[in-house]
Amino acid sequence: MDERGTTERVLTLLGLLQQRRSWSGPELADRLGVTPRTVRRDVERLRTLGYPVHAGLGVGGGYRLGRGQDLPPLLLDDEEAIATAVSLLAGAAAGSGDATLRALTKLDQVLPTRLRHEVRTLSGSVEFFGSGRAPVDPDVLMTLAGACREEVEAGFDYPSGGSVGPRRVEPHRLVASDRRWYLLAYDLDRDGWRTFRLDRMTAVAARTWHFRPRPAPDAAEYVQEGVTSRVYAHRARFLVHAPAVTVRAQVPASAAVVHERGEDRCEVLSGAASLDRVLMHVLLLGHEFELLDPPELRDRCQALAEKLLSAAGAPSAAPPPRPADGPECGPS
Repeated sequence: MDERGTTERVLTLLGLLQQRRSWSGPELADRLGVTPRTVRRDVERLRTLGYPVHAGLGVGGGYRLGRGQDLPPLLLDDEEAIATAVSLLAGAAAGSGDATLRALTKLDQVLPTRLRHEVRTLSGSVEFFGSGRAPVDPDVLMTLAGACREEVEAGFDYPSGGSVGPRRVEPHRLVASDRRWYLLAYDLDRDGWRTFRLDRMTAVAARTWHFRPRPAPDAAEYVQEGVTSRVYAHRARFLVHAPAVTVRAQVPASAAVVHERGEDRCEVLSGAASLDRVLMHVLLLGHEFELLDPPELRDRCQALAEKLLSAAGAPSAAPPPRPADGPECGPS
């Protein structure tokens, strides 16, 4: 193969090493379409360029990209690395998307130890206004983002039922709302999908045990439904006679899920501590609507209507008009 082809293959190898914590030699050879011997040569080329590629033997062995004493040549100098990392942390805190998290975890994987403290210090001085999102430890964010990408189990302590206990999960996606960060993961001890708030986690760690991804629900929709309805004692569905884009502009994403049902209608799913409160939220949107679920919502709607009519009061009957006094008549 010519020099250009070798360079492209080595760059592809570097990309693969950044995607996962470890790869076996046969796995890399299969991905690159070469022999394990060629993989070993390409790994040596990366080491020559300054990339710390470690090789392990045995069942748990394989190739992995480690943390180096120096940044690899032609990547970033110290000041550029710090500025990039702080900008990515700020973007992640503002909820700028999955691409930011992917770039952040890749950079963190090769960031020299001597720069990590400075990055953490600088990122702690960056704040935002407007979103009101609960602060999250950057280490927690990057640890979980890496575990999602590398498909390895994660563990953390989490409050439930008045106590804090360990949870063991297969992380799937990180989801940012307008207020908080959430992790959608398969809870191995409870045998089901669960949503976890990052600001409630402690002792977060990624494990080395890889898992095969399970069929998963849509992460953003699942988390949104959990935040807006599943956590409440009462949930309700309405058919609102207004375009979905109009209703979404009126309702925060953390308050209700809005599904399009045609050009001029949408379905709204929301929850609250009482059915009366849910009704009032939809009523105040100012659109006509129909009740879908639950059936007892109709009784609450009737009761609420009677209360509103009673508060308005029936107009009092006006007294009959008094006849006008005519001229006195007497004998002329």
